[in-house]
Amino acid sequence: MYGPTTSLAPPHKLDEETEKLQTRLCRLVGQAIADYRLIEHGDKVMVCLSGGKDSYGLLDILLLLQRRAPVKFDLVAVNLDQKQPGFPAHILPEYLTSRGVPFHIETRDTYSIVKRLIPEGQTTCSLCSRLRRGHLYRIATELGATKIALGHHRDDIVETLFLNLLYTGKLKAIPPKLRSKDGRHLVIRPLVFVKEADLARYAELRAFPIIPCDLCGSQEDLKRKKVKAWLRQWELESPGCSDSMAAALTNVAPSLLMDPRLFDFQSLESTTTGQPEGDAWLDEEPALHDNPTVSFPSIP
Repeated sequence: MYGPTTSLAPPHKLDEETEKLQTRLCRLVGQAIADYRLIEHGDKVMVCLSGGKDSYGLLDILLLLQRRAPVKFDLVAVNLDQKQPGFPAHILPEYLTSRGVPFHIETRDTYSIVKRLIPEGQTTCSLCSRLRRGHLYRIATELGATKIALGHHRDDIVETLFLNLLYTGKLKAIPPKLRSKDGRHLVIRPLVFVKEADLARYAELRAFPIIPCDLCGSQEDLKRKKVKAWLRQWELESPGCSDSMAAALTNVAPSLLMDPRLFDFQSLESTTTGQPEGDAWLDEEPALHDNPTVSFPSIP
């Protein structure tokens, strides 16, 4: 099902709180796009819209950047209707039509597959995301999309870092830009610098028609929920620690870790000349970004 390709209607005047928050979100998304070269001139960005606050916020900010940024790119919203019982199929088409956004609704009964293959009480997320990813890659090819934009935010990334630390023995999180295994698709996450609380407040202020995910949202024993609650409590006890965790993901010192694939410990020998060690390089002034291809300045 394909939606309209009409131009966007002029935005309504926002109240002061909404405008201030929108400006901050635009700045953070623009910074991520510039830092990681997420969107380039001529791109066709497929925005995956689930009906949750994160994907609504992502689409809304990208629409604003599309109008104001010097880099020209196209957007198409895509929703995968997984046939969850009671899913209000009319909400997204009506919303996207009202915004004048080109869209595609794909109906695939992954819900029944997940429920059939995953025993009651076990986590459905892994299989659900795998099935969803396969369909989204195929749709991106059919639509001619050059980038696939997902709505993962800063909290998702920090939570994933701790999930891997605690349960998989791996030091990894969610990257802002990822190439698919077959090399044909680039997945981007423009919200990597945005806090979940800001997205929740923005969704409230913008009155997005939120659609809850009942497939996984009802699983109270999810490890992610436990990690989220733990991090929230930690932030209450030590305000600002979540900012530090997020910053740490962009300030990595391989020589102070233990992975010989990242740092050649075996060849490390003493020397008579002074050498920068450990994380000394992190104290240097950061290099200025100089990328004439992508420029997303702060939006007033």
